[in-house]
Amino acid sequence: MTDLAKVLGPLEAEIMRVLWAADGALTVRQVLGALNSGREPTLAYTTVMTVMSRLADKGILSREPLGRGFAYQAALPDAAAIAVRNVLRDFGDAAIARFVDQVDADPSARERLRRLLEVES
Repeated sequence: MTDLAKVLGPLEAEIMRVLWAADGALTVRQVLGALNSGREPTLAYTTVMTVMSRLADKGILSREPLGRGFAYQAALPDAAAIAVRNVLRDFGDAAIARFVDQVDADPSARERLRRLLEVES
């Protein structure tokens, strides 16, 4: 199972791969074209539009009005960011406390975290 499959459904994951590979925001029609390239049977426009709208509602995609529709882009950079956001949303402070416990119990993880915090400072 890929990292993305752990946090998203199959079509959601395909849509995210298309958007992460894009140079900028894409319309539903552009994403649909990429998804349907070489695919049989093809996906319906309304199916892709609904999934993209739901991803935006979840905060995984951002969207800006464009004509009569929207242009979408990834609001999060990768599957790990989606997973962390979901855990923090679902478990809040308890998730942070468990993270600290895990890092504290693993000296190599503690060192990696220390280095990451130095870079961010």
